[in-house]
Amino acid sequence: MSNDARSAPLTNFAEVEASEPFTRLKKRHRSFVWPLTIAFLVWYFAYVLLASYAPDFMSTKVWGNINIGLLLGLGQFVSTFAITTWYVSFANRQLDPLAAEIRADLEAREGVAR
Repeated sequence: MSNDARSAPLTNFAEVEASEPFTRLKKRHRSFVWPLTIAFLVWYFAYVLLASYAPDFMSTKVWGNINIGLLLGLGQFVSTFAITTWYVSFANRQLDPLAAEIRADLEAREGVAR
């Protein structure tokens, strides 16, 4: 370990966590993640409940051997990929700039040059 690393001030992470930028980052993250999590869980459990308690509805033919249950099951995969894509886009636009700001502040406090 170099002398610079030993003499660098320790970061007070409790202070960082209580800072306005970090609070804003957590709020943005939660405001996106929680509603989507709830919506997806409702969608998922609706599918499971329909499969369990409405087999006649789920086996309704739509086209050839394709039925509603199959379409809703495939919809689970499609919605998972859509949510993931949406989250990545959101994180790139809304979360990453704030995280970079927090990181730059921490590096400046500790005298780390990039």
